[in-house]
Amino acid sequence: MSVPVPFGQYVPGDSPVHALDPRAKLGLALAFTVVLFSARGWLAMGAAAIVVLAVIALSRVPWRLVARGLVPILWLLAFTLAVNALLWRPVSALLTLGPIGISGPGLSRGLFFASRIVLLVLGTSLVTLTTSPVALTDALSRLMRPLRFVRVPVDDVAMMFSIALRFIPTTAEEAEKIIVAQTARGAVFDEGGPVKRARAWVPVLVPLFVNLFRRADDLAIAMESRCYTGQGRTRLHEARMRFADWTALVVGVTVALAAVILLP
Repeated sequence: MSVPVPFGQYVPGDSPVHALDPRAKLGLALAFTVVLFSARGWLAMGAAAIVVLAVIALSRVPWRLVARGLVPILWLLAFTLAVNALLWRPVSALLTLGPIGISGPGLSRGLFFASRIVLLVLGTSLVTLTTSPVALTDALSRLMRPLRFVRVPVDDVAMMFSIALRFIPTTAEEAEKIIVAQTARGAVFDEGGPVKRARAWVPVLVPLFVNLFRRADDLAIAMESRCYTGQGRTRLHEARMRFADWTALVVGVTVALAAVILLP
């Protein structure tokens, strides 16, 4: 049993998507999200799917790695389909199993909402897959700079976000090692009822949380020993929005606005 959590895992590369400024990527991801939640029909959803697949191909990130991001939300997709498609004692249904029936319009509506979730995860995960945590932290710090006037600790928030992203793959890898170790000792995670399965995860969660707190203490001590205060932070490379970044951002936002207005 593995823990597939590629979110936050940076895949180095030299594709045009990797070279794009992180602020432009965040802006395009926001515009894409608006398009998804404004879509009212399959035409708009199909256009969004084509855009996502084209950007994934352009980024040259392995398809298998991108698809692994959908594994943790399979239960959410199944729940979305079930809530919309299943009816209790329906008058008319595509298929009935006892008192439960599958509604045709409900199934179509469930597939539409599930497609929206899939495209949202694929589109937004491309930002972290093609952007290093340091670059993403700098971009967030710059975008949140106006909040300093209302005394928001922008640098600290950006640093916390960067640390959280950095340790997601590490935590997933550590959880996988603990699961393998417990399996070798005879632990079974996929048999029995809900209570038995939940109890089987206790020997995994306890050492995982102990290691998380221990690592947090070590990181805090290391940052304090280097006199980290969060104030006056400097950067080795100052990121600047180039003409290509502005062009991609303006074109992407314009296309997104046109899609929201024109596509049904």
